[in-house]
Amino acid sequence: MNERPSVIPALHHIPPGIQCAQDYEALADRFIPAPAHAYIAGGSGQEATLRANLAAFDGIGIAPRLLRDVTAGHTRVKLLGRELRHPVLLAPVAFQTLAHPGGEIETARAADATDSCLVASTLSSFPLEDIARATRGDKWFQLYFQPRRESTLDLVRRAEAAGFGALVVTVDASVQSPSLRARRAGFRMPDDVRPANLQHHVQPGQVTLSGGQSLIFQGLMSEAPTWDDLAWIMGQTALPVLVKGVLHADDAHALQAMGVAGLVVSNHGGRTLDGIPASLKALPRIREAVGAGYPLLLDSGIRGGSDIFKALALGADAVMIGRLQVYALAVAGALGVAHLVKLLREELELCMALAGCPTPADITPAFIER
Repeated sequence: MNERPSVIPALHHIPPGIQCAQDYEALADRFIPAPAHAYIAGGSGQEATLRANLAAFDGIGIAPRLLRDVTAGHTRVKLLGRELRHPVLLAPVAFQTLAHPGGEIETARAADATDSCLVASTLSSFPLEDIARATRGDKWFQLYFQPRRESTLDLVRRAEAAGFGALVVTVDASVQSPSLRARRAGFRMPDDVRPANLQHHVQPGQVTLSGGQSLIFQGLMSEAPTWDDLAWIMGQTALPVLVKGVLHADDAHALQAMGVAGLVVSNHGGRTLDGIPASLKALPRIREAVGAGYPLLLDSGIRGGSDIFKALALGADAVMIGRLQVYALAVAGALGVAHLVKLLREELELCMALAGCPTPADITPAFIER
């Protein structure tokens, strides 16, 4: 019986075996303890949605055009009035010290080195102010509504003061379906991995249930945000507010109508309700619902540059990278994450060049072969 190799600390160089972005995923279990790796890599339930996210990209091809002049090509995109050098954003991933002691600080350093927009999580292992100081570039703050409105507002005010340029409000993870993979691996959150942004917030006591009440409906979901909460937070800040976790066209249309600045088409990487559609499959319907020109991002399932191309072709303006950044972080810290972004950009550029698309604006559904 083969034993899993001993976990080794993150390297200070790029391993010679890294030839593409997905190679970081193959190496990650050498650098992350098995229970934590199961927690990071796994999805909810039987992981049907996790598999669907990957299969959705494999299920479509690219139809290249010939003899196009791409010598003036670039990967620049515009989002929320800002020009970004490339359409790869570092997604909000919680508790990154599970993968590397430097956690989100290392990721922010990588964002700074690669001109990448960083999205910092409410559940980061380091305070949002420390993360903000580690990068001079574009940065957004991902917001989870807290049980008390004053706690939610405190997070917003801190993000504003720290220089974050937008809020990304996650609405699809009020209750996270258990990850069977993580439970079977015996994962428990280590005592020294805590949500640094919430350390000074007083959390309400456990909800008392009466006979016949549900732990889910009357318990956990009693603190879930509603449309009223979203409208309230939008009235409390001048920052543009994006909503993450959108999969239904009707929701997308309603969010656009209420003034949300943009949407992230996402199923939380297959970590919420198992069996829901792949993010990529939902994307074209949502683009149709909101029309051209409205900011749309996609996460869940991106593993390479051709995946980014397919997402842009089906309606996304940019993508967010979650698990891949954590794998690269575990292998080589900030250097690994920076190298990952470099690889993704090069893979995207090669795909664009061979498909005959000099700029992201040229990537349309006409380049997709179903």
